Amino acid sequence: MDAVRVADRDRYLSVLYAPEQKRQALLALYAFNAEIAAIRDRVSEPMPGEIRLQWWRDVIASGSGEAGAGHPVAGALMAAIATHRLPISAFDNYLEARIFDLYDDPMPSRTDLEGYCGETASAMIQLAALVLDADEAPKHAELAGHAGCAQAITGLLRLLPVHSARGQCYVPRDILAAAGTTSEEFVAGGKAPSSRHAVQAMTALAREHLRAFERGAKSLPASLRPAFLPLSLTGAYLDRLERGKDGMSSLRKHLLMLKAASRGW
Repeated sequence: MDAVRVADRDRYLSVLYAPEQKRQALLALYAFNAEIAAIRDRVSEPMPGEIRLQWWRDVIASGSGEAGAGHPVAGALMAAIATHRLPISAFDNYLEARIFDLYDDPMPSRTDLEGYCGETASAMIQLAALVLDADEAPKHAELAGHAGCAQAITGLLRLLPVHSARGQCYVPRDILAAAGTTSEEFVAGGKAPSSRHAVQAMTALAREHLRAFERGAKSLPASLRPAFLPLSLTGAYLDRLERGKDGMSSLRKHLLMLKAASRGW
């Protein structure tokens, strides 16, 4: 709980709306996600990061909590996987996608970006949904796909300054080319119109997936809402980014989540 509260406040707040008996498993998933997302900041070069990802892959593949003995997040995650029969393949695909974070290679295309989002953010939503309601979750996998893309792309937009400082570029080459720039020019941090156009295109892509999610969200059962609650903040984040701002007050977050948790979308 402490790890998620500090590293991922939005998901932490969403867990508070889940049934009490489901919260520990959700926190384990989100703490795992935060742990993996932080690897790039903890290593000086990619290879130690890949070794760390392989350690997680081995622990999860073992099917035993003993493999991760001494690591509180690993222990909690293995308990969640066992209790809720979560698919190991989803974690393997997640960890494979996260290798991209360790390098400075440009994102090749929009399709690749959506694939990355699908294996990471969308997978987290689908796994959380399986914890909440294993019978209903598979029926809403496509919705989780759009939700994860909207959430992840918005997160990447919010982290643009951090990624640029590292020399990373998650904006796909085809979007950059259409805007008239390159990944090298974009990372350099210039304020040329072409860079702004690329950001606008990314924002439009996030909104496209958000609209697709919202169109289908009326069919979302109340049992699955906590898995999707962070999406209640995505539109507000995008609005603020377009005004050149970021962040959101805790009160605003609570109000938006409360509305979605009680009424749905």
